[in-house]
Amino acid sequence: MIIRPARAEDAEALTVILNDVIDNTTITFTSERKSVDYLREDIATRGVAFQVVEVDGVAAGYASYFPFRNGPGYARTKEHSIALAPHARGIGAGRALMSALETEARKDNVHSLWAGISGENPSGRDFHAAIGFVEVATLSEVGFKFDRWIDLVLMQKRL
Repeated sequence: MIIRPARAEDAEALTVILNDVIDNTTITFTSERKSVDYLREDIATRGVAFQVVEVDGVAAGYASYFPFRNGPGYARTKEHSIALAPHARGIGAGRALMSALETEARKDNVHSLWAGISGENPSGRDFHAAIGFVEVATLSEVGFKFDRWIDLVLMQKRL
C-alpha cells in the first residue's frame, strides 16, 4: 500500500470507485455520476489536497479536502471526502489516507476538517470517531436519495 498525491492517470480508477458509491449507496447524497475529465480537473486543482492510496499498483481510493464554505473567514476550515474500493477497506488504507491528508492540511494552515456523513452510514461515523473527529450536529432530513429523506451528521477535527 502506497499513499501519494493523486495524478491525472488515477482519474479512471477513481471515477469507477466514486460512481459505484454514487450509484449504489447513500454515503453521498448526489446522484450525478462523475466523468474521468471531471476527476482529472479536480486532481489538478487540488494538488496535494488530493491523496490516493495505491494497492497493487492501482489507485484504490482517495481522500481530499476543499473549502467548507465560501469567503475569507472560512479559508482555514475545510471539508473532506474519502472513498475506497471494496478491496482497500479494512486494511488501514482509510487511516493512512486521512493521516496524509491531515499532514497536507496542517502545511496549508487548515485549522479544522469537517466530515459530512450520511445518517445511514454508521461505519463512516465510527471511522471518523476512531481518528479523532467529534460529532457536532445532526441535520435532520437534509439529503434526499432513493426516494427517502436522510440525515446528515457533521463531525469535526481540529488540527
